[in-house]
Amino acid sequence: MSEDEKYMEAKRRVDAKIGLCIHLVVYIGVNLLLLFINLYTSTSYLWFKWPLFGWGFGIAFHALAVYAFSEGSPVKRRMIEKEMQKGR
Repeated sequence: MSEDEKYMEAKRRVDAKIGLCIHLVVYIGVNLLLLFINLYTSTSYLWFKWPLFGWGFGIAFHALAVYAFSEGSPVKRRMIEKEMQKGR
């Protein structure tokens, strides 16, 4: 692998991690706003939890995609090694 290829791969991984951080910051900000709106308008029913949980699943899958199932992840490397051993 050339230095340019290594750089591009590292840049792709960093961009993915930055994207996850931005997603997480927006998630926190929007859900705090929704919590405030919910508590300000009515405390009898706390509806803010539904977008919190739904979007939270999206964040969890985004994190899995970045850290567990991306190119170069330890999980993916182990799976590749197992498949290579099966072929021997």
